[in-house]
Amino acid sequence: MIAIIDYGAGNLRSIQKALEHVGAQAVVTADPATVASARAVVLPGVGSGGAAMQRMKATGLDEAIREATARGRPFLGICLGMQLLAEHHAEGEVEGLRLFAGEVRRIPQGPKIPHMGWNQVQPLNPALPIFKGIPAGAFFYFAHSYYVEPRDPSGVAGVTDYGTPYCSVIVSDHLWGTQFHPEKSGTMGLRLLANFVRWVGEHVP
Repeated sequence: MIAIIDYGAGNLRSIQKALEHVGAQAVVTADPATVASARAVVLPGVGSGGAAMQRMKATGLDEAIREATARGRPFLGICLGMQLLAEHHAEGEVEGLRLFAGEVRRIPQGPKIPHMGWNQVQPLNPALPIFKGIPAGAFFYFAHSYYVEPRDPSGVAGVTDYGTPYCSVIVSDHLWGTQFHPEKSGTMGLRLLANFVRWVGEHVP
């Protein structure tokens, strides 16, 4: 069972339907115990960094995420969900989940902010499981004004150019993060989610 974290923002049914489409059993939950015991965890991305962290701290979801990841459970952060893995988020000036070293900053320049629409992702290591069956330069759907700046470049798995190149995919141990929305990205997005589901099956008994 894959737990999709509900921290009170946005329609989470789209990511649930997409995961079910690729063969997963997925449940939307705001229950910390369910998250902590899940086979894998997905943190979707809707809303602002400060408000999201405030809600997760108030409900204990932040500690449930840390507990699940400490047990080695596969984790996928999407858009804001990827950003919240970092140590600090500039939107609201809040501490993140601190699951990898890095900062979240506002996009300094670009044709238009927020960055909304289709853009390409260039894998830095195409052999990673997250990119199985996904060609270099594949298009995904983005909607964001902030981006992740990892402290350790080795955690950057893919980049996207929007005025300047930035980190759009992270892979670190059992953590995956995408700045784009795979559930809104058509065939390539479903393929990435299928890769996640396959990865969960290979790493969690």
